[in-house]
Amino acid sequence: MKKLSLPAQIILAMIFGLLIGFLFKNLELKWVVADWIAPFGKIFINLLKMIAVPLIVVSIIVGLADLKDIAKVSALGKKTIGLYLLTTFSAVTIGLVLANVIQPGNFIKEESRVALLESFSKDANQKIELAVKTKESGPLQPLVDIVPDNFFAALTDNSKMLQVILFVILIGIGIISVKEDKVKPVVDFFKGLNEIIMKIIDIIMLAAPIGVFALMASLMVEIPDYSTLSALLVYAFTVVLGLAILVFGFYPLLIKVIGKTSPKRVFQNILPAQLLAFSTSSSAATLPVTMERVVEHVGVDEEVASFVLPLGATVNMDGTSLYQAVAAIFIAQAMGLSLDLSTQLMIILTATLASIGSAAVPSAGMVMLVIVLGQAGIPEAGLALIFAIDRPLDMCRTVVNVTSDATVATIIASTEGKLHDVNR
Repeated sequence: MKKLSLPAQIILAMIFGLLIGFLFKNLELKWVVADWIAPFGKIFINLLKMIAVPLIVVSIIVGLADLKDIAKVSALGKKTIGLYLLTTFSAVTIGLVLANVIQPGNFIKEESRVALLESFSKDANQKIELAVKTKESGPLQPLVDIVPDNFFAALTDNSKMLQVILFVILIGIGIISVKEDKVKPVVDFFKGLNEIIMKIIDIIMLAAPIGVFALMASLMVEIPDYSTLSALLVYAFTVVLGLAILVFGFYPLLIKVIGKTSPKRVFQNILPAQLLAFSTSSSAATLPVTMERVVEHVGVDEEVASFVLPLGATVNMDGTSLYQAVAAIFIAQAMGLSLDLSTQLMIILTATLASIGSAAVPSAGMVMLVIVLGQAGIPEAGLALIFAIDRPLDMCRTVVNVTSDATVATIIASTEGKLHDVNR
């Protein structure tokens, strides 16, 4: 009997997990899932997070060492940031257009609005407090946060991935600047370590179906039973429609026109990473798998992928930025506020910058949304309106974040002549 492919195994695990979660929830046995199933999902995510930082450190050093030229590093960096800004700006714009056309906030009734505000006011206040601390730090605090005062402390915290990337890029530039014969032992060490890490990722992925099953089962028992959820379906539809336009329209167009390669080839090969992103709601946890799929299956040269993908997992959040734009308009409409063109243009700018500041972990975009709302003059308390349905939307937008990273990596590799045919 032919063995099922990894994507097929993950899809079946997702379906089975949702069914088991639904069954135990209706039998009022949530504790069984919480105590005996959910821990396996947490273990799987921890395994992925465990390998994410070592992968970033080693892959960036190896990738930059292979470039052998600081001018190439500079050119690659400019092209990467340029494409990431393009995709993020486009995502926010698409979100705003859809929100203005569909007007999801006008579908929410007064009683539903009041019920949601009361039910989730505590959760909203927690996010608001975190956002206030962020704003009080000053406008240049994000720039300060990029530079670590202790590299080893940054290594122990996945939310400080950008600090790790900065330091590792400096190491890579240092290696390039020194005579090749003197740094060869160092480069050979990291290349060998890189091979080991990629093999560890393959081993971890053997447990992917079990991890995904546990994550889906725990998600199902956590979904709240609120009658007001029906009032949020139009909002959810608007967000998902925007995300679908990115995945099935915008990204394939970029791959075809700029990357001059087959979108079908790319999307077929990154499917396991997309499914994992959906299950974990974390770009950081998915990064090891994204790297493996893009390099070994799509054919992106490792020196490109090792620079573009870790940076993308940290600063490129297209799904998050689109969601922030739709959510801001939705909350404004639900509260009877009218936003003029200049305010919406500022939402585009703020959401683009806020998505860069979002950590690659579940629901981080919710904190940055508070900043977007405050800039647009929308009451931050309105955040409570979208809490009930945020988790499944978080899963969807993480898929888009990961897809965008893979898209940009493929395009850059193609334009640099570093996209190879991989026959597997």
